[in-house]
Amino acid sequence: MKLIRLDELLAIAWLAAPACICGAHPVAGTAPLTLQGDLASNMVAGVDRFLLRKLDESSATRSRFWHRDFSSWTAYEQSLATNRQRLEYILGARDHRVRHVELELIATPNRSALRGRGHGYQVFAVRWPAFGDVTGQGLLLTPTHGTPIANVVAIPDADQTPEQLAGLAGGIAPESQFARRLAESGCRVIVPVLINRHIDAQRKLSNREFIYRPAYELGRHIIGYEIEKVLAAIDWLRRETPGAAIKTGVIGWGEGGLLAFYAGALDTRIAATSVSGYFEERRQVIWRQPVTRNVFGLLEEFGDAEVAAMIAPRALIIEAAHGPEVTMPGGDAYTPAQRGCGAPGVLRSPRLQNVRREFERARSLVAALRPSPRLELVVTGESGQGPFGSEEALRGFLGALADNARLAPEGAPPTNLWPDFDPAVRQAEQLHELDRHNQRLLAESPYVRRKFMAELDTSSPAKFRQTAAWYRNYFYRQVIGRFDEPLLPANPRSRQIYDTPQFTGYRVVLDVFPDVVAEGILLVPKDLKPGERRPVVVCQHGLEGRPRETINGNSHYYHNFAARLCEQGFITFSPQGLFIFEDRFRTLQRKANPLGKTLYSIMVPQHQQITDWLKTLPFVDPARIAFYGLSYGGKTAMRVPALVTNYCLSICSGDFNDWVWKCASTLSPYSYVRLPEYEIFEFDLGDTFNYSQMAALIAPRPFMVERGHFDGVAPDDRVAYEFANVRYLYEARLGLHDQCRIEWFNGPHTIHGVGTFQFLHQHLDWPRQGSATQ
Repeated sequence: MKLIRLDELLAIAWLAAPACICGAHPVAGTAPLTLQGDLASNMVAGVDRFLLRKLDESSATRSRFWHRDFSSWTAYEQSLATNRQRLEYILGARDHRVRHVELELIATPNRSALRGRGHGYQVFAVRWPAFGDVTGQGLLLTPTHGTPIANVVAIPDADQTPEQLAGLAGGIAPESQFARRLAESGCRVIVPVLINRHIDAQRKLSNREFIYRPAYELGRHIIGYEIEKVLAAIDWLRRETPGAAIKTGVIGWGEGGLLAFYAGALDTRIAATSVSGYFEERRQVIWRQPVTRNVFGLLEEFGDAEVAAMIAPRALIIEAAHGPEVTMPGGDAYTPAQRGCGAPGVLRSPRLQNVRREFERARSLVAALRPSPRLELVVTGESGQGPFGSEEALRGFLGALADNARLAPEGAPPTNLWPDFDPAVRQAEQLHELDRHNQRLLAESPYVRRKFMAELDTSSPAKFRQTAAWYRNYFYRQVIGRFDEPLLPANPRSRQIYDTPQFTGYRVVLDVFPDVVAEGILLVPKDLKPGERRPVVVCQHGLEGRPRETINGNSHYYHNFAARLCEQGFITFSPQGLFIFEDRFRTLQRKANPLGKTLYSIMVPQHQQITDWLKTLPFVDPARIAFYGLSYGGKTAMRVPALVTNYCLSICSGDFNDWVWKCASTLSPYSYVRLPEYEIFEFDLGDTFNYSQMAALIAPRPFMVERGHFDGVAPDDRVAYEFANVRYLYEARLGLHDQCRIEWFNGPHTIHGVGTFQFLHQHLDWPRQGSATQ
């Protein structure tokens, strides 16, 4: 039995009990709040229901993105150009491939590039340039006599090696070694290496997630990187066999099936695509799977049926087969000893009923195309759980590539001429190349952002506001993600929970969207005069926090700053943040991302509703509502006031820094790449909005940073570097000399409450009442 320390018991009792039992008197004009239990838990559960409903609705709302022209095959493919561009962007396949791809044989003075010999083909170790300094590596299986009947890129799952798929190593049943089966049938085959799911003991993070995290922040994706390698291999195959006489196909299983599927949709040179162990109805599985399959905005426009319809009129063979079975440890479901830094995730074989349902939907999307495209479903074993690489699927794939193709009988495994080969060395090389590419993109990102923000006109405040409107809209729609859903009537409910000599406190709940509420604690000073309107400070706690912690208990993080401000005469409101209950809230991010949304897609409307309601209170000055947040509340201070213009100023405490660097650096000990907060990464901030760019969306409203020298969020130099860009905008470009400030203090990750309180008094035009220091 676990023993609970006295201080833990007292903390639990304090959080569970009201500060005082004051009855159920509500704020004037609100209904009594009768909800019981943990309101924060109810709020998170409601958001979860809302997001699951939006996922369910996504397939029915995708049609607005599609304008298919069925008048001819050529017109059909041309009508999908915009969709291809969007898919390419969200998959992160954005880096320019090497123009002239040459396949390089990998050999040493003591060992030739020839890896093996099979019946009618040879196997070579190869490398090819893909993009930047990144190369693809793998095997080339090429016929020993005559011209190949087709070119194929055969893609293994992430935890398989090219040698296994080619029969040079154990681990895959001979009947599923589709790379060598295709080579035996006369195809020239390239088998690329994928980054595997191995969890590094030091990083406590899988190799795939180690690449995914910074790439995602920089507008790239491990999926996009590996697609680029596949397409670079196709560049070489096509150049070696110009013209249409020899067709090119892609085939894959598991993660390889994913890559083949998207490569076939993006590149019209691919004549046939075969996907095994991946295709299915994706709405209820995507957020459960490893985070490396998390694609921002995917289900908003692209279900598997829509992607399949993009491959048409070219051939697509879908094999319902047993898929990879993988469990990625992580999250609060595991003990501290088991827990890594990575996101929890589970891969299970696609269920046949989900495969069939999505396949039929794909057929319906291309039903009007004439002649009808080749779209086939092959079911292996009972309930689609048989071995992958079935003869029926391979025959269909070959038949789509060459009329005279015949699947050869399975031959003997090839002779392995490199029996001592260690694939771990090659894996490390490929991992290092992608890490180096991410870090190069990070180094270049300030210049990309500067170019992105170049349309901001600082010649006058009026022109600045006018040009900033476009960026604010872009930030909301493309980065944060906006639900085009009207706010519900607030329907405010409240009950009194505090009664002190200085203030009265109320728990307040407001409706936002169906199933979504905002809740928090309103503190009202008792010395309010009749008809008086006072400024409000919205006081936001940090990760896993509660509104009460900003009011009493003297937390070493918050020092009762909401109560202290109220004692200074301000009205305060302390919202319950959505960032609570560990994996419960982090999973909300996983459910929001496929819709092109984030946690802030919920929090921005919550704060809009909060501030709209505060403005209706007869004792609130609607022009003087400020935001002040610590830690995750500081993250909120950068994003929410940029979009909720009811806030007249914003104070970011314990969070402001070079945010893109913090999320994307694999060298810095401060980086989130090495921390468990897997929900923290936001797609493509690297090319768009670092913290200085977010501050530009707050400008010309007052903005302040509170920074402790010993705050472990970031070192002083990174904070100063990013803040210098903000000060330059406010002071040098806009001529606002008292609107932007930073306070440095000798302290840790905490509310200091000295310079920030002075800032609030100054810009909210409220006189100081006694000492506001700790």
